[in-house]
Amino acid sequence: MGTRDQEHIGPLPPPVPPPPQEGPRPLICLDPNEFQGDETWHLDEILREFVEGFRFLLPLKREVTFFGSARIPAGDPWYHEAEKLGRLLTERGYTVITGGGPGIMEAANKGALEGCQGTVEECSVGIDINLPEGERRNPYVRKRMAFDYFFTRKVMLSASAQAYVFFPGGFGTLDEMTEIATLVQTKKMEKISIICIGKTFWEPFREWMRTFMIEHDPPLIDAFDLEVFTIVDSAEEALPIIEQSKERKFF
Repeated sequence: MGTRDQEHIGPLPPPVPPPPQEGPRPLICLDPNEFQGDETWHLDEILREFVEGFRFLLPLKREVTFFGSARIPAGDPWYHEAEKLGRLLTERGYTVITGGGPGIMEAANKGALEGCQGTVEECSVGIDINLPEGERRNPYVRKRMAFDYFFTRKVMLSASAQAYVFFPGGFGTLDEMTEIATLVQTKKMEKISIICIGKTFWEPFREWMRTFMIEHDPPLIDAFDLEVFTIVDSAEEALPIIEQSKERKFF
């Protein structure tokens, strides 16, 4: 005879079978009339940003996406390296993508224009965000799309590049770096070049992960997870890693 709790709950239901795998899922078409007076009207805006974002990226080739602080001023050594790498890449036919703002993003777009060997719209791209306080947009972007939602913008910044370059930055940079590393770690994204420029910034971060994640009991990540990204100190060191990467499109 079962306990009182078991008698009250009754027998457990059978496990839910996994959904059948029958090819691609049908496209969901949202009717704006369904969302009148309902907070879910945001879904229509979100879907629109995803669709328009992927259409924006589709014509681009050999993309390299840059991340880093918007607070790094011109004249800073990291600004100089980002500008130099942007120039080296577009001299070789790559497309430079940034978040479209100041700092490291501005430096990369500036260098991309300086080295551009094709049409400028194919060299210097910005995927920026509409903010209430109006973050300054850098003047070196020649093909631009602005987003209202951070998460849709972040998907576009990580969707199709063949390499990702991370300069020192704040919460946003670390968020973007660790998300892409997680996608590779969990095999949601193929192994790809993740290059962190600035040893004085990134090596202490890697040592923190080694000390507090790998040496934790039990380990929170595997030792080989630290091989997901490479730390270098200059544009010249980053360039051959990027040149060995293969072109890809959308995860």
